[in-house]
Amino acid sequence: MSELFCTLPDGAPVHRWTLERAGVRVRVLSYGGIVQAVEVPDRDGRTADVVLGFPGVEGYLEHPEPYLGALVGRYANRIAGGRFALDGRTYALPVNDGPNCLHGGKRGFDKRVWEAEPAGDGVRLHRVSPDGEEGFPGRLEVSVTYTLDDAGSLRIAYEAVADAPTVLNLTNHSYWNLGGSGPTGGHELRLAASRFTPVDADLIPTGVLQDVTGSRFDFRAAREVGSGYDHNFVLDKGVTDAAEEVAELHDPVSGRVLTVATTEPGLQFYTADHLAAPFAPGEGVALETQHFPDSPNRPDFPGTVLRPGEVFRSETVYGFSAR
Repeated sequence: MSELFCTLPDGAPVHRWTLERAGVRVRVLSYGGIVQAVEVPDRDGRTADVVLGFPGVEGYLEHPEPYLGALVGRYANRIAGGRFALDGRTYALPVNDGPNCLHGGKRGFDKRVWEAEPAGDGVRLHRVSPDGEEGFPGRLEVSVTYTLDDAGSLRIAYEAVADAPTVLNLTNHSYWNLGGSGPTGGHELRLAASRFTPVDADLIPTGVLQDVTGSRFDFRAAREVGSGYDHNFVLDKGVTDAAEEVAELHDPVSGRVLTVATTEPGLQFYTADHLAAPFAPGEGVALETQHFPDSPNRPDFPGTVLRPGEVFRSETVYGFSAR
């Protein structure tokens, strides 16, 4: 089901799509590809919205930096110094996070209105990112499809082609709160990741893939989320053609469980310690499936270059249950 959600100050209409299946309801906006709400039952059948979002578009316009629920690109996460070299040419990007380019620049995919159309049991968003948008080379055609499967799992499938060599890293930036509200530090997290990428003072990877053994980064067995994380974890499975389960988040109070499966090689785990009003620090947990931060400047990391004639494909699946 789709409805006119609002009209932006420039007159552009924004539509909201509601997907409902197997007791799960998801609301998606054509503005920023934002997952506005995900409503799921707890162990007693009581339903709550388990992602942070705003009731109206004004909240997203006034508080853009948390990227609540947004579709992030052209390059999710950070690129050091807002610069990268490709085929002998250096490209300068907007700097919007200290000295770095974050989540595609000052007006990334999260701040654009996408074309939307029905796609089976979901909605397909589409837009063309012109050559030079936010400094990135090449005309990029992107489609992102949100569907609910028979089990009520939310599938996000990404596809893109470019007419010139470019770099690409797409993700969804939802903040999960399986209790529906309040702090998430008591949620329990399991990650299929034996290594992570340590970062410098500007949150740029040092290039080391560090073993998590004996450290606070070891979530191979489920334990409390706590706080103080904004790090990329190196998933043991690497890049895969089909989505494989890599994470489980559990709220012991409500019993709700979120599983994450992906084709991507990395997952950014962020405990939202810097969230500001109307939300509180630590009120959500971001689990962003992705390629690694600053990969365009790290040839030893899994590649993020997309060339003409190639098709970029990626999928992430969020499953819901209770126990």
